[in-house]
Amino acid sequence: MIDSEQSRLRYPDRRPIKARNSRWARAAARALISLGISPNTISVFGMIAAIAAGASFYLTRYRGRLEGALWIAGAALVLMRLLANMFDGMVAIEWGKATRIGALYNEVPDRISDAAVLIGSGYAAGGSVEFGYLAACVALFVSYVRSMARTAGAPSDFGGPMAKQQRMFLVIMAALYSGMTPAEWSFTWGPQQEWGPIASALALVVLGGALTAALRLRRAAHALRRS
Repeated sequence: MIDSEQSRLRYPDRRPIKARNSRWARAAARALISLGISPNTISVFGMIAAIAAGASFYLTRYRGRLEGALWIAGAALVLMRLLANMFDGMVAIEWGKATRIGALYNEVPDRISDAAVLIGSGYAAGGSVEFGYLAACVALFVSYVRSMARTAGAPSDFGGPMAKQQRMFLVIMAALYSGMTPAEWSFTWGPQQEWGPIASALALVVLGGALTAALRLRRAAHALRRS
């Protein structure tokens, strides 16, 4: 096993996550290793959790008795997706379980996960289908900018203000608000007053994501000019 500082120096293009250095995260990663679970399996599990989250959000549109439970389940599944994103890297790098195809398992499921969560949120109760698809496209573009900048020779840039963690945090907060607050706390907006908290989160993802892509492009161009 290598420590976090060694992994940072050896893998400078790795997304910085503070929780990676916590005791609970390291204990959980050790448990995964002891169970023989590979980082690629963890990556696929994260994608499945994200797809299930999107499905849970979608089902809230029917506004049945389980609506609140579906919102909370969706939020929990998004959190599981984020944890899987952290643990696959920890198991692969800190514990030396990386494989040659690991990068594919790290990147491709991540893009599918973003789309599943954001599009599913767009179809949710109080959501906006247009915002959902726009948010998914913007999330993909933000990741594309990072990859293309790295290919051009700039450092990998995971900066925000609307990187993956921030996108998912907004969705989680909107889902918990929708699932746990009393009806009198609900609010709507939009042309026909049909958009609720989740549509607000998606709108912020779109705006913040566009700004994030622009800032990453600017920082990449600056780095390339200086190199």
